[in-house]
Amino acid sequence: MSGLRTVEEHLADVLADAAPLSGERVPLADAHGRTLSESVQAAVDIPVFDNSAMDGFAVRYADVADATPDTPATLRVVADLPAGTAADPRLAPRDTARIMTGSPVPSDADAIVPFEDTAGGLADSLGSISVLRAPRALGAHIRRAGEDARAGEEVLPAGILLGALQVAAVAASGVADVVVSRRPRVAVVSTGSELVEPGAPLRRGQIPESNSVLLAALAADAGAEVVRRASVPDEPGELDTLLAEVTDPRSPRCADVVVFSGGVSAGAYEVVKTTLAGTMTFSKIAMQPGKPQGLGRLPSGTLLFGLPGNPVSAAVSFEVFVRPALLRMQGRQALDRPVLTLRAASGWRTPPGRRQYLPVTIDRADPRAWRVIPATTGGSHLAGGLGRAEAYAVVPAEVDAVAAGDLVDVMLIS
Repeated sequence: MSGLRTVEEHLADVLADAAPLSGERVPLADAHGRTLSESVQAAVDIPVFDNSAMDGFAVRYADVADATPDTPATLRVVADLPAGTAADPRLAPRDTARIMTGSPVPSDADAIVPFEDTAGGLADSLGSISVLRAPRALGAHIRRAGEDARAGEEVLPAGILLGALQVAAVAASGVADVVVSRRPRVAVVSTGSELVEPGAPLRRGQIPESNSVLLAALAADAGAEVVRRASVPDEPGELDTLLAEVTDPRSPRCADVVVFSGGVSAGAYEVVKTTLAGTMTFSKIAMQPGKPQGLGRLPSGTLLFGLPGNPVSAAVSFEVFVRPALLRMQGRQALDRPVLTLRAASGWRTPPGRRQYLPVTIDRADPRAWRVIPATTGGSHLAGGLGRAEAYAVVPAEVDAVAAGDLVDVMLIS
């Protein structure tokens, strides 16, 4: 459409303004949910030492290589090795040590025989044992030191999110603290004289305010620290005062990013556009919902986003523009949500010349053929339907309509 910028053009401007934040060293216990700013090298081998993968017996492979149920190998048990032991018993020919999973393998042993491959198993595991089945090969059931990683090798690269699996890998590598990116400090400001707190009595013309709750939660999910959540009426003086508070460089809670909702369109009372004209650039983007967008930066460096006021528009705009910026500021390698290609369960209309982001649910009744179902009728004001959404169907601007059975790109958000 004439006069509209593409999503890619606006996103490029957003990411160019999203300067990476500094790193800070934190204990591993506090690192979950943070973005790794420096790569992690193993401090110890993983595993640290050769250890048993089974409960059973540490043996010399040559002593049991020919064992069968008809011709068992009888061995003398000379030691008992629980997990955590430091013992390294000498094993003479036809000697064995009872060993538990994770215990260090004796230097003289080169295979493990599980309890189930002996005549008596655990119940008859001291004194002498009869091996009924030979290990499959030399080294059977032994986890070798360093087979996962050697001390000094990279365990995790910079730029990844430290989830549960990642912090466990760091712990296993013997590292006690990591360098992570500072969380972006975000202030969320919802504008509109019609807005009142949820649960408050409503007079004619008023609605419960939900955008600040929505955007604050989305910012926190993206790894940000929400330092202020507020709602202001359509009066420039109040917005000026609030903006001065949240961007005061003397405050430890000074915002790196301010996200406004509302006040950026073409109406008569667009408080964000009126107050920040000259500081922010206001554009029309070829997308639906979310056509009006504002972007700017204060002299202090605070990044400003102006999002539309309708809840679905605000949510989509955050996903497409604000979330990638917050991830870029944290040094995250991957900025995009996962995308699947699924078939539409039913058809829907699309806006001419604009990329559509439609809230959808996913029908998983047939695990081999998931289908996409619209969560709303497409209105950008339908906050209730937004609550059911698991994803956004992303339909290119050149597609006139989606029909049942059409393949659709689906951006997962939950």
